[in-house]
Amino acid sequence: MSEPARHERVLIVDFGSQVTQLIARRVRESGLYCEIHPYDRVDDALLDAFAPRAVILSGGPASAGEAESPAANPTIFNLGVPVLGVCYGEMTMCAALGGAVEGGHNREFGRADIHIERESSLLAGLGEVGDDEPVWMSHGDVITAIPLGFEVVATSEGSPFAVIADEGRRLYGVQFHPEVAHTPRGALILRNFTHRIAGLGGDWTMAAFRDEAVARIRAQVGNGKVICGLSGGVDSSVAAVLIHEAIGDQLTCVFVDTGLLRLNEATEVVRLFRDHYNIPLIHVDAAYEFLGELAGVSDPEAKRKTIGRVFVEIFDREAGKIEGAAFLAQGTLYPDVIESVSARGGPSAVIKSHHNVGGLPEAMKLKLVEPLRELFKDEVRALGVELGLPPAFVGRHPFPGPGLGIRIPGAVTPERVEILQRADAIYLDEIRKAGLYDEIWQAFAVLLPVRTVGVMGDARTYEEVCALRAVTSTDGMTADFYEFPWAVLARTATRIINEVKGINRVVYDVTSKPPGTIEWE
Repeated sequence: MSEPARHERVLIVDFGSQVTQLIARRVRESGLYCEIHPYDRVDDALLDAFAPRAVILSGGPASAGEAESPAANPTIFNLGVPVLGVCYGEMTMCAALGGAVEGGHNREFGRADIHIERESSLLAGLGEVGDDEPVWMSHGDVITAIPLGFEVVATSEGSPFAVIADEGRRLYGVQFHPEVAHTPRGALILRNFTHRIAGLGGDWTMAAFRDEAVARIRAQVGNGKVICGLSGGVDSSVAAVLIHEAIGDQLTCVFVDTGLLRLNEATEVVRLFRDHYNIPLIHVDAAYEFLGELAGVSDPEAKRKTIGRVFVEIFDREAGKIEGAAFLAQGTLYPDVIESVSARGGPSAVIKSHHNVGGLPEAMKLKLVEPLRELFKDEVRALGVELGLPPAFVGRHPFPGPGLGIRIPGAVTPERVEILQRADAIYLDEIRKAGLYDEIWQAFAVLLPVRTVGVMGDARTYEEVCALRAVTSTDGMTADFYEFPWAVLARTATRIINEVKGINRVVYDVTSKPPGTIEWE
C-alpha cells in the first residue's frame, strides 16, 4: 500500500476468519485507515514500515491449543501500541504471553450474553458493572489461565474470560466477534479501542483520499498515456473519473459492450462518459462475438471463462490501436488485494473466479494504475459522490463482469438475453417506483432453464420461468432475502408476464446467504 504515513494506521493481523474484512470495515467507518495482512507475513520489517498506532488480531478457524497453530509475531506485543485480540486473536495472545489455552472444550456458538465484572475503557458506554451485554460467540477453544498482568473484565456462561485486559500495557482480548452485526454494540467496542484507548482521532476521509490519489496518479503516470477498461460498473467508472481528473486526455477508456449488460446500459455509459465528462472513449459493440462464443456453452464456469477470454482478446485488440499507451487502469478494490495476498486459500477463490477469469496478455507490457486498491465498495461509492458522479449511478446495485451470461442458466441465446433484459428492467423499475431501491443491496432477475404450461387468456402457453432475487446487506459478506411487500411483487409479476413474451411464470427467491458467501450468481 502507498497511503501517506501522515494517516493514523491500524494493522489487522489475519488468522483466516471469514469475517476479518468486517473488522476493517468497522475501523474504516470510524474514520481510520487500516490494512489487513496475513499473520505469517507480518514480520519485523512490515511492522517497522507500516508503523501501526494500534493492532487487532483477528479470529480464525485454527485451535490455539495445537502445537503448530498460527501465532502472532511476538514483536507486536512489544511495540508499545494497544493490541486487541478477537476470538482466536485472544487465544493466541494468551498463549504468547504466558497464559494457557485448551482446544475442544466449552464450544460456544451464536448469541450469548457477557456479564460485566469490572470497569474497562474497552467497554465504556456499554453498561455498569453487573450488567449484561448481548454478543456473538464463535469458538471451540477455552482459556484456562490468563497471562500475568491481565484481569477479567467480563464473563459469559461458556467462558470465564470473555473479556480480559492488561490496562497498563493496553492489551485486550474478547472471546466474541465485535465486528459482526449480531453483536449490537460491537462497533462501539472497536471505537473504544481505536479512539479512546489508542487515542486516534480519525483522519481518513474521501476528500483527503481524492487529493492524495490525484497526486499519486500524476506522479506515477507523468506524461504517459493510460488505457482504462470501462465496464460500466461503479468501480471502473469511479476509477476512470478519478484518473481523468488527474491527467485529463492522457486517459482513453475502452468500453467493450458484451451484449450481456442491462437494458440500455451501453447507451447510458456512453452518454455519461463521452458526452457529460468528455472523456476519450472507444465503444466496441461486441455482442455478436460474445454471443457467438457462448453458443452451446451451458456450464457456468465455462461461461465465465469464455466471457473473460473474449473480453481480454477484444480489449487487447483495441488497446493496441492506442499509440504510446504505457499504463493500464483497473478498478481493483481492497477485498481483491486481500484475497490475492492471503496466506489461506478457500472457497472464495472459486466463488470469485469470474472477476479475473482471463488474465491480461503478457504481451501488453503495460504498467498497472490501480487508484482504488485501498478502498472497500462503500468507500468507492463515497468517492464517486465526492467526484460528482450522479448519485443514481454511484448507488446502482452490483453487477458482475459476466453480466446476464450467468443469470441465464443453460443456453445463452440472443432471444433469451433480450427476454431477461426486459424482465430485469421491469423488476428494477417497479422497485424504484415503490421507493425500495436504496433499501436493497442487490436485486436482479434470472431466466431459469425451465418451461411451464400456463393459460393466458383463452390459449395455453409453454414458456420460461423468471426468478426474482433481492437481498439486504451492509457489506456483501452476509445477506438475507428482502421481505418485499406482496403488492410490489404482484405488480412486478403481472407486468413481466404481460409485457415480456416468453415468460409465463414468476417466482421469488427467498434464499439467504451465510457468512463467507460473497457472490450472488
